[in-house]
Amino acid sequence: MRTEADSVPAPQGAPDDALAQATILVIEDEPGMRNFLERILASKCRGIRLAANTAEASALIAETAFDLVILDNLMEGQRGVDWLREQRPQGFFPPAILMTAYADLETAIQALQAGASDFLLKPFRANQLLNTINRCLEGERLRRENLILQQELRNNVDLGRLRNELIGTSPAIERVRQVIARVAPAPSSVLITGASGSGKEVAARMIHTLSERAQMPFVAVNCAAIPHDMLEDELFGHIKGAFPGADRNREGLFTSARGGTLFLDEIAGLPVALQAKLLRAIDDRRIRPLGSERETTVDLRLIFAANTDLDRAVAEGRLRADLLYRINVLHIHMPALKERGADMFDLAAMFMDSLSRNLAMPKIPITPEVRATMATYDWPGNVRELRNAIERALILGRFTPLTATVGNNDGHTLAEIERRAILGAVAAFDGDREAAAARLGISRKTIDRRLADWNA
Repeated sequence: MRTEADSVPAPQGAPDDALAQATILVIEDEPGMRNFLERILASKCRGIRLAANTAEASALIAETAFDLVILDNLMEGQRGVDWLREQRPQGFFPPAILMTAYADLETAIQALQAGASDFLLKPFRANQLLNTINRCLEGERLRRENLILQQELRNNVDLGRLRNELIGTSPAIERVRQVIARVAPAPSSVLITGASGSGKEVAARMIHTLSERAQMPFVAVNCAAIPHDMLEDELFGHIKGAFPGADRNREGLFTSARGGTLFLDEIAGLPVALQAKLLRAIDDRRIRPLGSERETTVDLRLIFAANTDLDRAVAEGRLRADLLYRINVLHIHMPALKERGADMFDLAAMFMDSLSRNLAMPKIPITPEVRATMATYDWPGNVRELRNAIERALILGRFTPLTATVGNNDGHTLAEIERRAILGAVAAFDGDREAAAARLGISRKTIDRRLADWNA
Protein backbone atom coordinates (compact mmCIF):
# COMPACT_ATOMS: atom_id res chain seq x y z
CA MET A 1 0.00 0.00 0.00
CA ARG A 2 1.27 3.45 -0.87
CA THR A 3 1.54 5.87 2.03
CA GLU A 4 2.48 9.50 2.40
CA ALA A 5 2.66 9.91 6.13
CA ASP A 6 5.68 12.15 6.10
CA SER A 7 5.56 15.88 5.27
CA VAL A 8 1.94 15.88 4.18
CA PRO A 9 0.73 19.37 3.26
CA ALA A 10 -2.75 20.36 4.35
CA PRO A 11 -5.25 20.31 1.50
CA GLN A 12 -5.75 23.73 -0.05
CA GLY A 13 -8.72 25.51 1.46
CA ALA A 14 -9.22 22.86 4.16
CA PRO A 15 -10.63 24.09 7.50
CA ASP A 16 -7.51 23.27 9.51
CA ASP A 17 -9.01 24.77 12.69
CA ALA A 18 -11.77 22.16 12.68
CA LEU A 19 -9.26 19.32 12.43
CA ALA A 20 -7.05 20.87 15.10
CA GLN A 21 -10.03 20.94 17.49
CA ALA A 22 -11.22 17.41 16.68
CA THR A 23 -10.87 14.24 18.75
CA ILE A 24 -10.78 11.22 16.42
CA LEU A 25 -11.36 7.52 16.99
CA VAL A 26 -9.66 5.08 14.60
CA ILE A 27 -10.96 1.48 14.46
CA GLU A 28 -8.65 -0.73 12.42
CA ASP A 29 -7.46 -4.29 13.06
CA GLU A 30 -4.35 -4.05 10.85
CA PRO A 31 -1.43 -2.62 12.91
CA GLY A 32 0.30 -1.13 9.87
CA MET A 33 -2.78 0.87 8.86
CA ARG A 34 -3.39 1.99 12.46
CA ASN A 35 0.17 3.29 12.69
CA PHE A 36 -0.13 5.00 9.32
CA LEU A 37 -3.30 6.83 10.37
CA GLU A 38 -1.80 7.78 13.72
CA ARG A 39 1.33 9.24 12.13
CA ILE A 40 -0.74 11.40 9.80
CA LEU A 41 -3.30 12.63 12.33
CA ALA A 42 -1.54 12.78 15.71
CA SER A 43 0.09 16.16 15.05
CA LYS A 44 -2.92 17.64 13.27
CA CYS A 45 -5.84 16.92 15.59
CA ARG A 46 -6.63 17.60 19.22
CA GLY A 47 -6.55 13.93 20.15
CA ILE A 48 -6.59 10.47 18.59
CA ARG A 49 -7.52 7.12 20.11
CA LEU A 50 -6.88 3.76 18.47
CA ALA A 51 -8.95 0.59 18.67
CA ALA A 52 -7.93 -2.77 17.21
CA ASN A 53 -11.52 -4.03 17.10
CA THR A 54 -15.11 -2.96 17.68
CA ALA A 55 -15.13 -4.19 21.30
CA GLU A 56 -12.28 -1.81 22.17
CA ALA A 57 -14.05 0.96 20.25
CA SER A 58 -17.27 0.47 22.24
CA ALA A 59 -15.31 0.80 25.47
CA LEU A 60 -13.62 4.00 24.27
CA ILE A 61 -16.81 5.78 23.19
CA ALA A 62 -18.29 5.07 26.62
CA GLU A 63 -15.61 7.25 28.24
CA THR A 64 -14.65 9.81 25.57
CA ALA A 65 -16.58 12.20 23.32
CA PHE A 66 -15.34 11.90 19.73
CA ASP A 67 -15.86 14.35 16.89
CA LEU A 68 -15.15 11.82 14.13
CA VAL A 69 -14.76 8.06 13.70
CA ILE A 70 -12.65 6.37 11.02
CA LEU A 71 -13.32 2.65 10.82
CA ASP A 72 -12.40 -0.25 8.59
CA ASN A 73 -15.24 -2.31 7.19
CA LEU A 74 -13.64 -5.76 7.10
CA MET A 75 -12.30 -6.61 10.55
CA GLU A 76 -12.05 -9.78 12.56
CA GLY A 77 -15.06 -10.39 14.73
CA GLN A 78 -17.42 -7.77 13.29
CA ARG A 79 -17.69 -5.64 10.18
CA GLY A 80 -17.38 -1.92 10.65
CA VAL A 81 -20.73 -1.24 8.98
CA ASP A 82 -22.46 -3.67 11.35
CA TRP A 83 -20.86 -2.05 14.40
CA LEU A 84 -21.92 1.38 13.18
CA ARG A 85 -25.47 0.14 12.62
CA GLU A 86 -25.53 -1.02 16.25
CA GLN A 87 -24.18 2.23 17.65
CA ARG A 88 -26.51 4.72 15.96
CA PRO A 89 -29.63 3.48 17.81
CA GLN A 90 -27.74 3.88 21.10
CA GLY A 91 -27.20 7.61 20.63
CA PHE A 92 -23.84 7.64 18.85
CA PHE A 93 -23.98 10.83 16.78
CA PRO A 94 -20.47 11.71 15.43
CA PRO A 95 -19.82 11.45 11.67
CA ALA A 96 -18.09 8.27 10.51
CA ILE A 97 -15.77 7.54 7.58
CA LEU A 98 -15.82 3.94 6.38
CA MET A 99 -12.61 2.50 4.90
CA THR A 100 -13.17 -0.31 2.43
CA ALA A 101 -11.30 -2.15 -0.31
CA TYR A 102 -14.53 -2.92 -2.16
CA ALA A 103 -16.49 -0.05 -3.69
CA ASP A 104 -19.53 -2.10 -4.67
CA LEU A 105 -23.05 -0.67 -4.63
CA GLU A 106 -24.30 -3.03 -1.92
CA THR A 107 -21.58 -1.94 0.53
CA ALA A 108 -22.29 1.72 -0.24
CA ILE A 109 -26.01 1.28 0.45
CA GLN A 110 -25.35 -0.62 3.67
CA ALA A 111 -22.93 2.04 4.88
CA LEU A 112 -25.33 4.89 4.20
CA GLN A 113 -28.15 3.06 5.91
CA ALA A 114 -25.89 2.44 8.91
CA GLY A 115 -25.10 6.16 9.16
CA ALA A 116 -21.68 6.50 7.50
CA SER A 117 -20.89 10.02 6.30
CA ASP A 118 -18.21 9.22 3.72
CA PHE A 119 -15.98 6.50 2.21
CA LEU A 120 -12.29 5.94 1.74
CA LEU A 121 -11.35 3.36 -0.87
CA LYS A 122 -8.15 1.45 -0.02
CA PRO A 123 -5.41 2.07 -0.90
CA PHE A 124 -5.56 5.84 -0.39
CA ARG A 125 -3.10 8.69 -0.11
CA ALA A 126 -2.66 10.85 2.97
CA ASN A 127 -4.06 13.92 1.24
CA GLN A 128 -7.18 11.92 0.28
CA LEU A 129 -7.62 11.03 3.94
CA LEU A 130 -7.24 14.64 5.08
CA ASN A 131 -9.62 15.91 2.40
CA THR A 132 -12.25 13.39 3.45
CA ILE A 133 -11.83 14.24 7.13
CA ASN A 134 -12.09 17.96 6.50
CA ARG A 135 -15.15 17.45 4.33
CA CYS A 136 -16.88 15.51 7.12
CA LEU A 137 -15.89 17.99 9.83
CA GLU A 138 -17.02 20.93 7.71
CA GLY A 139 -20.37 19.26 7.06
CA GLU A 140 -20.76 18.60 10.77
CA ARG A 141 -19.84 22.20 11.59
CA LEU A 142 -22.44 23.55 9.17
CA ARG A 143 -25.07 21.19 10.54
CA ARG A 144 -24.38 22.25 14.12
CA GLU A 145 -24.33 25.94 13.18
CA ASN A 146 -27.70 25.49 11.52
CA LEU A 147 -29.11 23.88 14.67
CA ILE A 148 -27.71 26.68 16.83
CA LEU A 149 -29.08 29.34 14.47
CA GLN A 150 -32.50 27.69 14.60
CA GLN A 151 -32.33 27.78 18.39
CA GLU A 152 -31.39 31.47 18.38
CA LEU A 153 -34.21 32.27 15.98
CA ARG A 154 -36.57 30.32 18.23
CA ASN A 155 -35.38 32.44 21.16
CA ASN A 156 -35.72 35.61 19.06
CA VAL A 157 -32.10 36.54 19.76
CA ASP A 158 -30.83 39.86 18.41
CA LEU A 159 -27.09 39.14 18.22
CA GLY A 160 -26.21 42.71 17.30
CA ARG A 161 -27.96 43.96 20.42
CA LEU A 162 -26.35 41.32 22.61
CA ARG A 163 -22.87 42.27 21.46
CA ASN A 164 -23.35 45.86 22.59
CA GLU A 165 -25.47 45.90 25.71
CA LEU A 166 -22.68 45.53 28.29
CA ILE A 167 -21.44 49.06 27.80
CA GLY A 168 -21.13 51.95 30.21
CA THR A 169 -18.76 53.20 32.87
CA SER A 170 -20.86 53.00 36.02
CA PRO A 171 -19.26 51.34 39.07
CA ALA A 172 -21.97 48.66 38.97
CA ILE A 173 -21.17 47.54 35.42
CA GLU A 174 -17.42 47.87 35.97
CA ARG A 175 -17.69 45.41 38.86
CA VAL A 176 -19.49 42.98 36.55
CA ARG A 177 -16.72 43.29 33.94
CA GLN A 178 -14.05 42.63 36.57
CA VAL A 179 -15.81 39.49 37.78
CA ILE A 180 -16.31 38.25 34.20
CA ALA A 181 -12.60 38.73 33.48
CA ARG A 182 -11.75 36.58 36.50
CA VAL A 183 -14.24 33.76 35.92
CA ALA A 184 -13.94 33.46 32.12
CA PRO A 185 -10.65 31.48 32.07
CA ALA A 186 -11.88 29.02 34.72
CA PRO A 187 -13.73 25.85 33.65
CA SER A 188 -16.26 26.13 36.49
CA SER A 189 -19.99 26.63 36.07
CA VAL A 190 -21.32 30.17 36.48
CA LEU A 191 -24.65 31.41 37.82
CA ILE A 192 -25.85 34.81 36.60
CA THR A 193 -28.79 36.45 38.36
CA GLY A 194 -30.65 39.66 37.70
CA ALA A 195 -33.95 41.10 36.60
CA SER A 196 -35.35 40.37 33.16
CA GLY A 197 -33.67 42.49 30.52
CA SER A 198 -30.62 43.33 32.65
CA GLY A 199 -28.16 41.64 30.29
CA LYS A 200 -27.63 38.14 31.67
CA GLU A 201 -27.14 36.58 28.24
CA VAL A 202 -24.79 39.41 27.31
CA ALA A 203 -22.62 38.54 30.30
CA ALA A 204 -22.77 34.82 29.45
CA ARG A 205 -21.63 35.47 25.88
CA MET A 206 -18.80 37.66 27.16
CA ILE A 207 -17.63 34.86 29.47
CA HIS A 208 -17.64 32.49 26.49
CA THR A 209 -15.79 34.98 24.29
CA LEU A 210 -13.04 35.46 26.89
CA SER A 211 -12.65 31.73 27.55
CA GLU A 212 -10.56 29.06 25.84
CA ARG A 213 -13.78 27.83 24.21
CA ALA A 214 -14.37 31.04 22.26
CA GLN A 215 -13.96 29.37 18.85
CA MET A 216 -16.52 26.69 19.71
CA PRO A 217 -20.34 27.00 19.81
CA PHE A 218 -22.30 29.12 22.26
CA VAL A 219 -25.80 27.66 22.65
CA ALA A 220 -28.49 29.55 24.58
CA VAL A 221 -31.62 27.86 25.90
CA ASN A 222 -34.53 29.59 27.63
CA CYS A 223 -35.85 26.80 29.86
CA ALA A 224 -39.09 28.68 30.57
CA ALA A 225 -39.87 29.21 26.87
CA ILE A 226 -39.86 25.53 25.84
CA PRO A 227 -42.88 23.35 26.70
CA HIS A 228 -42.07 21.04 29.60
CA ASP A 229 -42.85 17.90 27.64
CA MET A 230 -40.28 18.91 24.98
CA LEU A 231 -37.45 20.10 27.20
CA GLU A 232 -35.77 16.74 27.78
CA ASP A 233 -35.69 16.06 24.04
CA GLU A 234 -34.39 19.57 23.32
CA LEU A 235 -31.58 19.24 25.84
CA PHE A 236 -30.54 15.61 25.50
CA GLY A 237 -31.87 14.51 22.10
CA HIS A 238 -33.37 11.15 21.18
CA ILE A 239 -32.72 8.07 19.13
CA LYS A 240 -34.88 6.70 16.36
CA GLY A 241 -37.99 5.01 17.73
CA ALA A 242 -37.71 6.57 21.20
CA PHE A 243 -41.34 7.77 20.96
CA PRO A 244 -44.05 7.97 18.30
CA GLY A 245 -42.84 10.24 15.51
CA ALA A 246 -39.12 9.84 16.31
CA ASP A 247 -38.21 8.63 12.82
CA ARG A 248 -34.51 9.48 13.06
CA ASN A 249 -31.75 10.17 15.56
CA ARG A 250 -31.66 13.74 16.85
CA GLU A 251 -28.89 15.18 18.97
CA GLY A 252 -29.83 17.56 21.76
CA LEU A 253 -28.45 20.96 22.60
CA PHE A 254 -25.95 19.46 25.06
CA THR A 255 -24.37 17.69 22.10
CA SER A 256 -24.68 20.71 19.79
CA ALA A 257 -22.71 22.76 22.32
CA ARG A 258 -19.94 20.14 22.49
CA GLY A 259 -16.58 21.83 23.04
CA GLY A 260 -18.24 25.18 23.71
CA THR A 261 -20.68 26.72 26.18
CA LEU A 262 -24.28 25.85 27.00
CA PHE A 263 -26.25 28.73 28.54
CA LEU A 264 -29.38 27.63 30.41
CA ASP A 265 -31.52 30.70 31.08
CA GLU A 266 -34.44 30.76 33.53
CA ILE A 267 -33.13 27.63 35.24
CA ALA A 268 -35.95 27.73 37.80
CA GLY A 269 -38.36 27.04 34.93
CA LEU A 270 -36.92 23.56 34.44
CA PRO A 271 -39.35 20.81 35.53
CA VAL A 272 -38.33 19.27 38.86
CA ALA A 273 -38.41 15.79 37.31
CA LEU A 274 -35.79 16.87 34.75
CA GLN A 275 -33.54 18.57 37.31
CA ALA A 276 -32.14 15.23 38.52
CA LYS A 277 -31.02 14.39 34.99
CA LEU A 278 -29.46 17.84 34.65
CA LEU A 279 -27.65 17.35 37.96
CA ARG A 280 -26.16 14.12 36.60
CA ALA A 281 -25.02 15.93 33.46
CA ILE A 282 -23.41 18.70 35.53
CA ASP A 283 -21.59 16.31 37.85
CA ASP A 284 -20.36 13.75 35.33
CA ARG A 285 -20.63 15.55 31.97
CA ARG A 286 -22.60 12.54 30.73
CA ILE A 287 -26.02 12.53 29.09
CA ARG A 288 -28.48 9.87 27.99
CA PRO A 289 -30.59 10.66 24.88
CA LEU A 290 -34.24 9.63 25.08
CA GLY A 291 -34.58 5.95 24.24
CA SER A 292 -30.86 5.23 24.54
CA GLU A 293 -29.47 2.50 26.75
CA ARG A 294 -26.08 4.16 27.01
CA GLU A 295 -24.79 7.45 28.36
CA THR A 296 -22.44 9.55 26.25
CA THR A 297 -19.84 12.05 27.44
CA VAL A 298 -20.02 15.74 26.60
CA ASP A 299 -17.24 18.31 26.92
CA LEU A 300 -18.73 21.75 27.51
CA ARG A 301 -19.02 24.62 29.95
CA LEU A 302 -22.32 25.38 31.64
CA ILE A 303 -23.60 28.85 32.48
CA PHE A 304 -26.93 29.27 34.26
CA ALA A 305 -29.17 32.30 34.70
CA ALA A 306 -32.28 33.21 36.68
CA ASN A 307 -34.42 36.29 37.15
CA THR A 308 -36.17 34.95 40.25
CA ASP A 309 -35.20 34.37 43.88
CA LEU A 310 -33.67 30.89 43.71
CA ASP A 311 -33.73 30.42 47.49
CA ARG A 312 -37.46 31.02 47.40
CA ALA A 313 -37.80 28.62 44.47
CA VAL A 314 -36.07 25.96 46.62
CA ALA A 315 -38.36 26.71 49.57
CA GLU A 316 -41.41 26.42 47.32
CA GLY A 317 -40.22 23.11 45.88
CA ARG A 318 -39.71 24.43 42.35
CA LEU A 319 -35.94 23.96 42.43
CA ARG A 320 -33.88 21.16 43.94
CA ALA A 321 -31.58 22.39 46.70
CA ASP A 322 -28.74 20.13 45.52
CA LEU A 323 -29.05 21.60 42.02
CA LEU A 324 -28.80 25.15 43.37
CA TYR A 325 -25.69 24.25 45.37
CA ARG A 326 -24.15 22.66 42.28
CA ILE A 327 -24.75 25.56 39.88
CA ASN A 328 -23.87 28.33 42.34
CA VAL A 329 -20.10 27.92 42.06
CA LEU A 330 -19.28 31.35 40.64
CA HIS A 331 -22.00 33.99 40.97
CA ILE A 332 -22.49 37.20 38.99
CA HIS A 333 -25.37 39.58 39.72
CA MET A 334 -26.42 41.89 36.91
CA PRO A 335 -27.45 45.37 38.11
CA ALA A 336 -30.79 46.81 37.06
CA LEU A 337 -30.66 49.69 34.59
CA LYS A 338 -31.81 52.16 37.27
CA GLU A 339 -28.67 51.22 39.26
CA ARG A 340 -26.32 52.06 36.39
CA GLY A 341 -26.64 55.87 36.45
CA ALA A 342 -25.52 57.61 33.27
CA ASP A 343 -24.96 54.28 31.48
CA MET A 344 -28.54 54.53 30.27
CA PHE A 345 -27.62 57.58 28.18
CA ASP A 346 -24.73 55.72 26.53
CA LEU A 347 -27.07 52.82 25.84
CA ALA A 348 -29.77 55.12 24.51
CA ALA A 349 -27.31 56.78 22.12
CA MET A 350 -26.04 53.39 20.95
CA PHE A 351 -29.58 52.11 20.35
CA MET A 352 -30.50 55.32 18.55
CA ASP A 353 -27.54 54.91 16.17
CA SER A 354 -28.08 51.23 15.44
CA LEU A 355 -31.88 51.26 15.22
CA SER A 356 -32.02 54.35 13.03
CA ARG A 357 -29.76 52.57 10.54
CA ASN A 358 -31.75 49.34 10.72
CA LEU A 359 -35.09 51.11 10.33
CA ALA A 360 -33.75 53.65 7.80
CA MET A 361 -35.26 56.47 9.86
CA PRO A 362 -33.75 59.78 11.00
CA LYS A 363 -32.49 59.99 14.55
CA ILE A 364 -34.65 61.61 17.22
CA PRO A 365 -32.75 64.07 19.44
CA ILE A 366 -32.32 62.88 23.01
CA THR A 367 -32.79 66.27 24.63
CA PRO A 368 -31.93 67.15 28.24
CA GLU A 369 -35.65 66.99 29.03
CA VAL A 370 -35.84 63.46 27.63
CA ARG A 371 -32.69 62.51 29.52
CA ALA A 372 -34.16 63.87 32.76
CA THR A 373 -37.32 61.82 32.25
CA MET A 374 -35.21 58.74 31.55
CA ALA A 375 -33.19 59.34 34.70
CA THR A 376 -36.27 59.46 36.95
CA TYR A 377 -38.03 56.46 35.42
CA ASP A 378 -37.79 53.03 37.08
CA TRP A 379 -37.19 50.98 33.88
CA PRO A 380 -38.78 47.75 35.16
CA GLY A 381 -37.90 46.12 31.82
CA ASN A 382 -34.29 47.32 32.14
CA VAL A 383 -32.10 47.53 29.01
CA ARG A 384 -34.69 45.70 26.90
CA GLU A 385 -37.33 48.29 27.79
CA LEU A 386 -34.92 51.14 27.00
CA ARG A 387 -34.26 49.69 23.56
CA ASN A 388 -37.98 49.37 22.93
CA ALA A 389 -38.50 53.00 23.99
CA ILE A 390 -35.88 54.17 21.48
CA GLU A 391 -37.39 52.03 18.71
CA ARG A 392 -40.86 53.37 19.50
CA ALA A 393 -39.57 56.96 19.39
CA LEU A 394 -38.00 56.38 15.96
CA ILE A 395 -41.20 54.92 14.55
CA LEU A 396 -43.45 57.64 16.00
CA GLY A 397 -40.99 60.45 15.33
CA ARG A 398 -40.99 61.58 18.98
CA PHE A 399 -40.46 60.31 22.49
CA THR A 400 -43.65 59.30 24.23
CA PRO A 401 -44.09 60.09 27.96
CA LEU A 402 -42.65 57.67 30.48
CA THR A 403 -44.30 57.07 33.83
CA ALA A 404 -41.95 58.80 36.23
CA THR A 405 -40.77 57.14 39.41
CA VAL A 406 -42.37 59.91 41.47
CA GLY A 407 -45.77 58.79 40.19
CA ASN A 408 -45.09 55.15 41.00
CA ASN A 409 -42.75 54.67 43.94
CA ASP A 410 -42.95 50.85 43.83
CA GLY A 411 -42.19 50.62 47.55
CA HIS A 412 -39.34 53.16 47.60
CA THR A 413 -39.15 55.66 50.46
CA LEU A 414 -39.70 59.33 49.75
CA ALA A 415 -36.02 60.02 50.49
CA GLU A 416 -34.95 57.42 47.92
CA ILE A 417 -37.28 58.88 45.31
CA GLU A 418 -35.93 62.40 45.95
CA ARG A 419 -32.33 61.21 45.74
CA ARG A 420 -32.87 59.40 42.45
CA ALA A 421 -34.77 62.31 40.95
CA ILE A 422 -32.11 64.88 41.81
CA LEU A 423 -29.11 62.76 40.87
CA GLY A 424 -30.83 61.71 37.64
CA ALA A 425 -31.66 65.25 36.64
CA VAL A 426 -28.12 66.48 37.37
CA ALA A 427 -26.69 63.64 35.28
CA ALA A 428 -29.17 64.31 32.49
CA PHE A 429 -28.04 67.93 32.23
CA ASP A 430 -24.35 67.01 32.36
CA GLY A 431 -23.87 68.49 35.84
CA ASP A 432 -25.73 71.76 35.14
CA ARG A 433 -27.45 72.26 38.51
CA GLU A 434 -29.39 75.31 37.39
CA ALA A 435 -30.96 73.38 34.50
CA ALA A 436 -31.63 70.39 36.74
CA ALA A 437 -33.34 72.62 39.30
CA ALA A 438 -35.51 74.22 36.62
CA ARG A 439 -36.47 70.79 35.30
CA LEU A 440 -37.46 69.55 38.77
CA GLY A 441 -39.14 72.79 39.81
CA ILE A 442 -36.97 73.29 42.89
CA SER A 443 -34.31 75.82 43.84
CA ARG A 444 -30.63 75.54 43.01
CA LYS A 445 -29.87 75.82 46.76
CA THR A 446 -31.96 72.71 47.44
CA ILE A 447 -29.92 70.73 44.93
CA ASP A 448 -26.63 72.06 46.35
CA ARG A 449 -27.70 71.15 49.88
CA ARG A 450 -28.85 67.66 48.94
CA LEU A 451 -25.70 66.89 46.93
CA ALA A 452 -23.57 68.03 49.86
CA ASP A 453 -25.54 65.76 52.22
CA TRP A 454 -24.96 62.82 49.87
CA ASN A 455 -21.29 63.69 49.17
CA ALA A 456 -22.21 63.63 45.46
